[in-house]
Amino acid sequence: MADENTLWRSQTYALLARLLASAPDQNLLDNIAVIEVTEPESPMGQQWQKLITATKAFTADQIQDEYQQLFIGVTHGELMPYGSYYQTGFLMEEPLANLRTDLARLGLERQDDTAEPEDHVAAQCDVMRLILMAEGTPVVTADEFFKRHLKPWVVRFFQDLSHADNAQFYRAVGQFGSVFLELETGLIS
Repeated sequence: MADENTLWRSQTYALLARLLASAPDQNLLDNIAVIEVTEPESPMGQQWQKLITATKAFTADQIQDEYQQLFIGVTHGELMPYGSYYQTGFLMEEPLANLRTDLARLGLERQDDTAEPEDHVAAQCDVMRLILMAEGTPVVTADEFFKRHLKPWVVRFFQDLSHADNAQFYRAVGQFGSVFLELETGLIS
Protein backbone atom coordinates (compact mmCIF):
# COMPACT_ATOMS: atom_id res chain seq x y z
CA MET A 1 0.00 0.00 0.00
CA ALA A 2 1.37 3.40 -0.99
CA ASP A 3 1.92 6.03 1.69
CA GLU A 4 -0.15 9.22 1.59
CA ASN A 5 2.57 11.30 -0.11
CA THR A 6 3.12 8.70 -2.84
CA LEU A 7 -0.63 8.47 -3.41
CA TRP A 8 -0.90 12.27 -3.65
CA ARG A 9 2.02 12.40 -6.12
CA SER A 10 0.47 9.63 -8.20
CA GLN A 11 -2.90 11.37 -8.31
CA THR A 12 -1.27 14.66 -9.28
CA TYR A 13 0.57 12.96 -12.15
CA ALA A 14 -2.73 11.35 -13.19
CA LEU A 15 -4.47 14.73 -13.25
CA LEU A 16 -1.68 16.33 -15.29
CA ALA A 17 -1.72 13.38 -17.71
CA ARG A 18 -5.47 13.72 -18.17
CA LEU A 19 -5.38 17.51 -18.65
CA LEU A 20 -2.57 17.26 -21.21
CA ALA A 21 -3.78 14.20 -23.15
CA SER A 22 -6.92 16.05 -24.27
CA ALA A 23 -9.10 18.93 -23.18
CA PRO A 24 -11.08 18.14 -20.03
CA ASP A 25 -14.79 17.45 -20.28
CA GLN A 26 -17.33 19.27 -18.10
CA ASN A 27 -17.46 16.38 -15.63
CA LEU A 28 -13.73 16.67 -14.89
CA LEU A 29 -14.00 20.47 -14.61
CA ASP A 30 -16.91 20.08 -12.18
CA ASN A 31 -14.91 17.60 -10.09
CA ILE A 32 -11.89 19.91 -9.90
CA ALA A 33 -14.12 22.88 -9.02
CA VAL A 34 -15.32 21.24 -5.78
CA ILE A 35 -11.92 20.14 -4.45
CA GLU A 36 -11.32 21.40 -0.93
CA VAL A 37 -7.78 22.68 -0.49
CA THR A 38 -6.56 21.70 2.97
CA GLU A 39 -3.37 23.79 2.95
CA PRO A 40 -4.24 26.90 0.90
CA GLU A 41 -1.09 28.81 1.91
CA SER A 42 1.34 26.10 0.77
CA PRO A 43 2.91 26.41 -2.71
CA MET A 44 0.74 23.59 -4.06
CA GLY A 45 -2.32 24.81 -2.16
CA GLN A 46 -2.02 28.14 -3.95
CA GLN A 47 -1.75 26.36 -7.30
CA TRP A 48 -4.76 24.17 -6.52
CA GLN A 49 -6.77 27.31 -5.81
CA LYS A 50 -5.70 28.87 -9.13
CA LEU A 51 -6.63 25.67 -10.98
CA ILE A 52 -10.02 25.53 -9.24
CA THR A 53 -10.67 29.18 -10.14
CA ALA A 54 -9.74 28.48 -13.77
CA THR A 55 -12.15 25.53 -13.98
CA LYS A 56 -14.96 27.86 -12.94
CA ALA A 57 -13.97 30.63 -15.37
CA PHE A 58 -14.09 28.65 -18.62
CA THR A 59 -16.49 26.22 -20.28
CA ALA A 60 -15.42 22.86 -21.64
CA ASP A 61 -15.94 24.20 -25.18
CA GLN A 62 -13.68 27.19 -24.54
CA ILE A 63 -10.99 24.92 -23.13
CA GLN A 64 -11.34 22.57 -26.11
CA ASP A 65 -10.64 25.49 -28.46
CA GLU A 66 -7.68 26.55 -26.33
CA TYR A 67 -6.30 23.00 -26.28
CA GLN A 68 -6.56 22.90 -30.08
CA GLN A 69 -4.59 26.15 -30.43
CA LEU A 70 -1.95 25.21 -27.87
CA PHE A 71 -1.22 21.59 -28.80
CA ILE A 72 -2.68 20.75 -32.22
CA GLY A 73 -3.09 23.78 -34.51
CA VAL A 74 -3.24 23.51 -38.29
CA THR A 75 0.25 22.05 -38.68
CA HIS A 76 1.20 22.09 -35.00
CA GLY A 77 0.15 23.97 -31.92
CA GLU A 78 1.87 26.80 -30.13
CA LEU A 79 3.69 24.25 -27.94
CA MET A 80 5.28 20.93 -28.80
CA PRO A 81 4.69 18.76 -25.71
CA TYR A 82 7.39 16.17 -26.49
CA GLY A 83 10.57 15.37 -24.60
CA SER A 84 12.63 14.92 -27.76
CA TYR A 85 11.58 18.31 -29.08
CA TYR A 86 12.40 20.08 -25.82
CA GLN A 87 15.78 18.39 -25.51
CA THR A 88 16.98 18.43 -29.13
CA GLY A 89 14.70 20.78 -31.09
CA PHE A 90 13.45 17.85 -33.19
CA LEU A 91 10.85 15.10 -32.86
CA MET A 92 11.69 11.39 -32.76
CA GLU A 93 15.27 11.86 -31.53
CA GLU A 94 17.54 10.04 -29.08
CA PRO A 95 15.52 10.99 -25.95
CA LEU A 96 12.56 9.08 -27.42
CA ALA A 97 14.72 6.03 -28.16
CA ASN A 98 16.05 6.07 -24.59
CA LEU A 99 12.51 6.42 -23.24
CA ARG A 100 11.34 3.46 -25.32
CA THR A 101 14.12 1.34 -23.83
CA ASP A 102 12.95 2.07 -20.28
CA LEU A 103 9.30 1.60 -21.24
CA ALA A 104 10.16 -1.83 -22.64
CA ARG A 105 11.97 -2.68 -19.40
CA LEU A 106 8.78 -1.73 -17.54
CA GLY A 107 6.70 -3.91 -19.86
CA LEU A 108 4.92 -0.89 -21.36
CA GLU A 109 4.39 -0.45 -25.08
CA ARG A 110 2.64 2.03 -27.29
CA GLN A 111 -0.98 1.18 -28.02
CA ASP A 112 -1.93 0.73 -31.68
CA ASP A 113 -4.69 3.35 -31.43
CA THR A 114 -2.33 6.02 -30.05
CA ALA A 115 -1.14 8.65 -32.50
CA GLU A 116 1.25 10.46 -30.14
CA PRO A 117 4.85 9.36 -29.59
CA GLU A 118 5.65 8.01 -26.14
CA ASP A 119 7.56 11.15 -25.14
CA HIS A 120 4.37 13.25 -25.03
CA VAL A 121 4.20 14.95 -21.64
CA ALA A 122 0.84 13.33 -20.85
CA ALA A 123 2.20 9.84 -21.51
CA GLN A 124 5.26 10.43 -19.35
CA CYS A 125 3.13 11.77 -16.49
CA ASP A 126 0.99 8.66 -16.79
CA VAL A 127 4.07 6.41 -16.61
CA MET A 128 5.13 8.20 -13.42
CA ARG A 129 1.66 7.48 -12.01
CA LEU A 130 1.99 3.80 -12.90
CA ILE A 131 5.47 3.46 -11.41
CA LEU A 132 4.49 5.21 -8.18
CA MET A 133 1.53 2.87 -7.71
CA ALA A 134 3.34 -0.32 -8.74
CA GLU A 135 3.49 -3.18 -6.26
CA GLY A 136 7.03 -3.98 -5.19
CA THR A 137 10.06 -2.33 -6.77
CA PRO A 138 9.76 -1.71 -10.51
CA VAL A 139 12.80 -2.39 -12.73
CA VAL A 140 12.89 1.35 -13.40
CA THR A 141 12.07 3.32 -10.26
CA ALA A 142 10.14 6.59 -10.20
CA ASP A 143 13.35 8.41 -9.27
CA GLU A 144 15.26 6.88 -12.19
CA PHE A 145 12.45 7.53 -14.67
CA PHE A 146 12.04 11.12 -13.54
CA LYS A 147 15.77 11.89 -13.67
CA ARG A 148 16.25 10.34 -17.12
CA HIS A 149 13.07 11.31 -18.90
CA LEU A 150 11.34 14.26 -17.23
CA LYS A 151 13.88 16.31 -15.29
CA PRO A 152 15.80 17.47 -18.41
CA TRP A 153 12.81 19.27 -19.89
CA VAL A 154 9.42 19.09 -18.17
CA VAL A 155 9.70 22.11 -15.87
CA ARG A 156 10.61 24.24 -18.89
CA PHE A 157 7.57 22.85 -20.75
CA PHE A 158 5.22 23.82 -17.92
CA GLN A 159 6.83 27.26 -17.65
CA ASP A 160 6.30 27.72 -21.40
CA LEU A 161 2.69 26.60 -21.01
CA SER A 162 2.10 29.10 -18.23
CA HIS A 163 3.34 31.91 -20.53
CA ALA A 164 1.88 30.72 -23.85
CA ASP A 165 0.07 33.38 -25.86
CA ASN A 166 -3.03 31.21 -26.32
CA ALA A 167 -3.15 29.93 -22.72
CA GLN A 168 -5.99 31.01 -20.49
CA PHE A 169 -7.22 27.92 -18.62
CA TYR A 170 -3.94 26.17 -19.44
CA ARG A 171 -1.98 29.04 -17.90
CA ALA A 172 -3.21 27.72 -14.52
CA VAL A 173 -2.31 24.15 -15.58
CA GLY A 174 1.18 25.35 -16.53
CA GLN A 175 1.69 27.08 -13.20
CA PHE A 176 0.31 24.07 -11.32
CA GLY A 177 2.63 21.72 -13.22
CA SER A 178 5.65 24.02 -12.77
CA VAL A 179 5.31 24.15 -9.01
CA PHE A 180 4.56 20.44 -8.68
CA LEU A 181 7.50 19.39 -10.85
CA GLU A 182 9.87 21.80 -9.17
CA LEU A 183 8.90 20.13 -5.89
CA GLU A 184 9.45 16.72 -7.53
CA THR A 185 12.87 17.86 -8.74
CA GLY A 186 13.80 18.78 -5.17
CA LEU A 187 12.43 15.48 -3.87
CA ILE A 188 14.18 13.43 -6.55
CA SER A 189 17.64 14.95 -6.84
